[in-house]
Amino acid sequence: MVNFTVDQIRSIMDKKANIRNMSVIAHVDHGKSTLTDSLVSKAGIIASSRAGETRFTDTRKDEQERCITIKSTAISLFYELSENDMAFIKQSRDGSGFLINLIDSPGHVDFSSEVTAALRVTDGALVVVDCVSGVCVQTETVLRQAIAERIKPVLMMNKMDRALLELQIEAEDLYQTFQRIIETVNVIISTYSEEDSPTGNIQIDPVIGTVGFGSGLHGWAFSLKQFAEMYVAKFAAKGKAPLTPEEHCKKVEDMMKKLWGDKFYDTANGKFSKTSEGAGGKMLPRSFVALVLDPIYKVFDAIMKFKKEDTEKLIEKLDIKLDNEDKEKEGKPLLKAVMRRWLPAGEALLQMITIHLPSPVTAQKYRCEMLYEGPGDDEAALGIKNCDPKAPLMMYISKMVPTNDKGRFYAFGRVFSGVVSTGMKVRIMGPNYVPGKKDDLYLKPIQRTVLMMGRYTESIEDVPCGNIVGLVGVDQFLVKTGTITTFDNAHNMKVMKFSVSPVVRVAVEAKNPADLPKLVEGLKRLSKSDPMVQCIIEESGEHIIAGAGELHLEICLKDLEEDHACIPLKKSDPVVSYRETVSAESCVVCLSKSPNKHNRLFMKARPLEEGLPEDIEKGEISARQELKARSRILAETYKWDVTEARKIWCFGPDGTGPNMLVDVTKGVQYLNEIKDSVVAGFQWAVKEGVLCEENMRAIRFDVHDVTLHADAIHRGGGQIIPTARRVLYACELTAEPRLMEPVYLVEIQCPEAAMGGIYSVLTRRRGNLFDEYRVAGTPMHVIKAHLPVMESFGFTADLRSNTGGKAFPQCVFDHWQVLPGNPMDPTTKPGIVVTETRKRKGLKEGVPALDNYLDKL
Repeated sequence: MVNFTVDQIRSIMDKKANIRNMSVIAHVDHGKSTLTDSLVSKAGIIASSRAGETRFTDTRKDEQERCITIKSTAISLFYELSENDMAFIKQSRDGSGFLINLIDSPGHVDFSSEVTAALRVTDGALVVVDCVSGVCVQTETVLRQAIAERIKPVLMMNKMDRALLELQIEAEDLYQTFQRIIETVNVIISTYSEEDSPTGNIQIDPVIGTVGFGSGLHGWAFSLKQFAEMYVAKFAAKGKAPLTPEEHCKKVEDMMKKLWGDKFYDTANGKFSKTSEGAGGKMLPRSFVALVLDPIYKVFDAIMKFKKEDTEKLIEKLDIKLDNEDKEKEGKPLLKAVMRRWLPAGEALLQMITIHLPSPVTAQKYRCEMLYEGPGDDEAALGIKNCDPKAPLMMYISKMVPTNDKGRFYAFGRVFSGVVSTGMKVRIMGPNYVPGKKDDLYLKPIQRTVLMMGRYTESIEDVPCGNIVGLVGVDQFLVKTGTITTFDNAHNMKVMKFSVSPVVRVAVEAKNPADLPKLVEGLKRLSKSDPMVQCIIEESGEHIIAGAGELHLEICLKDLEEDHACIPLKKSDPVVSYRETVSAESCVVCLSKSPNKHNRLFMKARPLEEGLPEDIEKGEISARQELKARSRILAETYKWDVTEARKIWCFGPDGTGPNMLVDVTKGVQYLNEIKDSVVAGFQWAVKEGVLCEENMRAIRFDVHDVTLHADAIHRGGGQIIPTARRVLYACELTAEPRLMEPVYLVEIQCPEAAMGGIYSVLTRRRGNLFDEYRVAGTPMHVIKAHLPVMESFGFTADLRSNTGGKAFPQCVFDHWQVLPGNPMDPTTKPGIVVTETRKRKGLKEGVPALDNYLDKL
């Protein structure tokens, strides 16, 4: 039975020092949802005997069937710490009841946008790592995202039952495996965290208690704190007065230091030693092995080898109370029951979360500058920094959650300052809102505020800052994300950065043409329901859905057909988006004349330096940067001429893309008057390149000279914009144009026997293998390769059929690479792609000739 009420939760919402907002993040299949069950059962929401099998946070039918998480799910838990445990908390606290807002996120890379949305509204993360397969590619991706959002991680080593039962690893080897995983995680943390980060040291360390070990499936887990407490109690002198919580805390912390690292235990004398050699040259066991792993190994050994007497002795010695039906079990079911009673996972993990993860009060101080776009000292920023319920409301909506009512959504997000309440009138600001303007801004009342509880929602009157909440009635005004505030001069909260990009597309149409309006409405709902998916209407009238990968698209199309549009659909084969680029400098200075023949633009194109487009996409070089800082980076790192670096007119497409327009002219009259028109022509041209109307990438266009009519009326936008576009196309065609394709980084785990099959599949699909190693302590090998996205359709199925189902691939978008060959020649690979893409988009056959754009002097 649930051991808390909504009123209890509401009363704790005001104690902001006792709130913990956290997400569970990990690689696919490392056991997040299974582990979350233990936490949910601790709060009494599901029966503890069914924890690990229910996967309570997998709320959709297809999630239960496929056994993967697709959408992140939020749930609120109430947890009370004992008096002794309260002493371990180093930040401010307020009473012993804690509210934990937990979000279980998907591990599959195609849904990593859901992880980003979950991380934005939380302050801490439980990183789950399978102790058999170790840190994988997606573990690194989600950890990197968490650190970029300034989120504090704690680690959980999951699936210990596999290490003991299937692989039967020796205790010392298991310690080495743990040690290696912790090192790898810390390397990732130190690689991506900022120098002198305001978050402080966020590396994980078992000695502090930020690492848990256990098995989510069997429902048991521990950190060194649990064992240290057992030994402190055991070694305590009899007849002495009981320790105060502070003394107890000090003793336990000292004990934890002895249980990890190169500390050894002399069982004969009951003493700890710093060297592994004891009296008489006898080798001493490591204290972690002797005092922590040994008891666990003994329990496993006694129960799994059906040693009845030993089992009974152990149960008695460990003081485990079994009920009657558990006493009759044997083998694995008995093992589960014993371990779950002895080291309950919910207890260990909730302690780790409440003690080590930051409360909103702590976290918002250092997260504010990453979250808020406005000045750091206006009312809104101060409200966020101090997590002040009396400040104006500032709330970020990170995603939309579909309700049971078709076509309506809960706006799911977090209150960073102020209080949000039912019926309150607020400013709803979309991602394109600019302070002081009226676009993308609505003034509307909030209909209802609700608490998100996994499969259910509970109505609640008002929610103060530091909490996660769902709003009803704002979904009509927001597409995916936005800021909600009551402060008139508020700026937006920053837009989320996704680690993947939508590179795979499918065209959809209704089977029955009369259903077109339903399809259009369905596409609108689909783009609301997923943070990442893009629904585009091409000029030819096709409806395109773009997603992160094959699985992502499959789920989106299923949702569209069954939930959002509810009509039968025709779907094209998946296609990949390409980019157009150049591979040399233009062979001539290109000239285009305006329609009235009175203005001339002279320009050249050339490729950007290697690494520069990636820096622009990461945001390390951008239009918003200070001019000095940007020019310095370009001059020092990429050897640009400083005067040219100062004269970048703009980036594109959309003002942020990896192409540049640079002014290299000398003393031209009236140049500034046409700058806006040329920039508009540039944005248009780089959005739709000349080869097949795909975006351009990594091209620098230089304006060399301009001849303009003396009368301003003859050099308006209508004359300049189309001219600029023509001259840019001419530049692209004279600079050896090339096509770029997106490339996945594939990580494949497999046993040695299956490796031959993998090589043959990769070679067939133009894959390029660049790394291969064995996972220490296991029979598994990891292969890393680059695979073009266009070759990745059906890759998983192909791989499984060639390796007898033993290989598990994971694809992440990695980079763009040039497709070898000349796209102007229709017999080459890029030439065929250009022809097919033009045909699909309904453009004229063949790339237009250069004479259409280049004029003679």
